[in-house]
Amino acid sequence: MKFVRVLGLSVCLGAAALTANIMGAPVISMATAQEAVSLDDVLRAIRREQGQVSEENRQREAEFRKRRNQQQAELNRLRQQVAAAEARSNQLESEFNENEREIAELDAQLAERQGEFGELFGAARSTAAETRAQLESSLISAQIPGRGDPLTEIAQSRTLPRIDQLRSLWLVQMEEMLQQSKVARFTAGIENKEGLSEDRDVVRIGPFTAFSGSNYLKYDISTQRLVFLQRQPGQEARSAAGRVFNYDGDGVVKGVIDPSSGQLLSLLVEAPNLVERINQGGLVGYIVIGLAAFGVLIGVWKLITLNATQGAVKSQMRKQKPNKGNPLGRVMMAYEANRNADVETLQLKLDDAILKELPKLEGGLNTVKVLAAVAPLLGLLGTVTGMIQTFQAITLFGTGDPKLMAGGISQALVTTVLGLVAAVPLLLLHSFANGASRRVSQILEEQAAGMIAEHAENR
Repeated sequence: MKFVRVLGLSVCLGAAALTANIMGAPVISMATAQEAVSLDDVLRAIRREQGQVSEENRQREAEFRKRRNQQQAELNRLRQQVAAAEARSNQLESEFNENEREIAELDAQLAERQGEFGELFGAARSTAAETRAQLESSLISAQIPGRGDPLTEIAQSRTLPRIDQLRSLWLVQMEEMLQQSKVARFTAGIENKEGLSEDRDVVRIGPFTAFSGSNYLKYDISTQRLVFLQRQPGQEARSAAGRVFNYDGDGVVKGVIDPSSGQLLSLLVEAPNLVERINQGGLVGYIVIGLAAFGVLIGVWKLITLNATQGAVKSQMRKQKPNKGNPLGRVMMAYEANRNADVETLQLKLDDAILKELPKLEGGLNTVKVLAAVAPLLGLLGTVTGMIQTFQAITLFGTGDPKLMAGGISQALVTTVLGLVAAVPLLLLHSFANGASRRVSQILEEQAAGMIAEHAENR
């Protein structure tokens, strides 16, 4: 019977747990079941716990309804704010449209009342803007800075300019005209190569040219300062600048000005010098210069030695005693050594002595001749490679930017010039040296023929 009661209690506990899970009530633990004395106690525990769960659910539902009411109130408040904002927006839009209409009416009324004065003051504003731009780029602003500030207000004004503004515009223009006719000396801050400003005396010739000492200056619009030209012009122009800078007011001095207000001077100093021109020739240009220098050295050396040999031969012609230090002396020594031979043998001996002297006289002349012929060919090679480089640039980048093709064209032209410049002196040196060699050879042949004739007469 105890076993049946326990089994029945277990079944009841399982059913109660299943019912509690379905209804959302907490499940009775095994410890509670063990503490229960009878089924009535279990039922009372289940009902008690179910009541507690129902009370919690009622509190949760009340809390949810309370929050829902609060959110609904907040939503209504936000809707009221949106409606008020829309109404304010509509009101502002109406006021804006009304103001726009009123402004248009006032502008039309202003234009009607201005009449021809509107065009006049428009011209004044345009003139003020143009004059300000001219003053900002003028060299005179380095001496008188800030002249264009009063014109900014006139140029940017949307109202009619005042009388004092129009008067200031006229005064600025008159001052610019007056300063353009003057040669002025003043002290200004000049930006050096390190970017630092140092005060120096400056002489300005109108709006055209300015220099400090013998160094020319230009006006940098971005920094509103005078700066030295990165590359100064030639010595003649610098000497003229120095004379004008040191002028003491006595007499007349000649100077140099740039009528384009610095444009021509900038283009002049940007032109490449001789070294930069040579560098444009590239590797071929360097080879041509090297061969030309080598050929010139050989040609000059041969010309000097042949002239010295010719002088020694002429000096030997006036002496009876042979000297082995010159070609004629060595030929005469060959004659003395074969004086007792017959005419034919003597002639052969003298011809042999002359032939031994010819390599010494003509040595190096063929080298100069070959270099004179090779230099133009190398120049032509540089021309071809430069044009190839130019066409490659055209293929890659098109013809939109001429600077991309300038490198190849410069190489082509510079190498051609270098080849021709190298060939001309080499040809002249070869011609002069070859002529000196022929004159010495001719003297040797004449003297040898005279010796043979004298020997034949004596026999």
